[in-house]
This record gives sequence, C-alpha cells and structure tokens, in this order.
Amino acid sequence: MSNNLQYIVNVEAAIYQDGKWLLIKRSDQEEHAAGELALVSGKVEGATDEQDILEETVQREVREEVGIRIEVRGYVESHAFIVGDKHVIDIVMLCSHVSGEATPQDPAEVASVHWMTAQEVEASDAAEWVKNSVRLATLKL
Repeated sequence: MSNNLQYIVNVEAAIYQDGKWLLIKRSDQEEHAAGELALVSGKVEGATDEQDILEETVQREVREEVGIRIEVRGYVESHAFIVGDKHVIDIVMLCSHVSGEATPQDPAEVASVHWMTAQEVEASDAAEWVKNSVRLATLKL
C-alpha cells in the first residue's frame, strides 16, 4: 500500500426549490468531472463541532460556489470513488434554498448554474450518478 494515498470526505448538496433542482456546470479547470453538470459539492476541511461537520461543509461550499444560503434537510446517499491517488467518500445531502440568487461565484470552479426539474435532469447529459442522486433526493421530499 502506497504512503501517498489521500482520503477525502466530500459533501454534495441536492438543493430543491419550487419543483426544481440546482445543478452547476463545473469549470473546465476542475480536477474531477470538468465541464460536467453536477450538484454543488466540496470537501470537508473542518468544523467547530464534529456533529455538524457535514452540514457546515455543505452550507459553506454552496455559499462559496453559488452564493446562496441553504437549509440541510437530511441524508440522501453516499458512495465512494477514486480520483488519481485520492480515495473519496461522497455524501449527498437534501437541502432547501433559503435565500439569495444562485450565480457562479468563481469561474474557475463553476461555469454556470441551472435550475432543472427532475425530468430535465433525466434528459440531460449529466452523469448517471448525478441523475441517481436527484432521483433519490426526489423520493425524500
């Protein structure tokens, strides 16, 4: 086993408002899934209270990437994948939009934002794991 392995916990926000889900088109500069439709996400970097670490991370990432405030409503799913030498545990959280207008905050991370119905997500060129997360999140509404 290599000593160069990295382990990352990543949190994704399945954000719902008025019958639509918020997806972003990731920047072409992103390391993982560059240029693809995705849920807003980011890695866990720390929190003031261990019980709130996932919620704090997803709220921070959503503010940093699309400039809105959200409420975390619960767990949707988790899965694992590998990017280079990074082993990622990915956790999807169901969220509601609270305030603000979603706009890309940093073009190096987010190229555009899209509010899409579940049917539009299904018909899009989003990756199957994104479509599956939206399917599962829809069941939790």
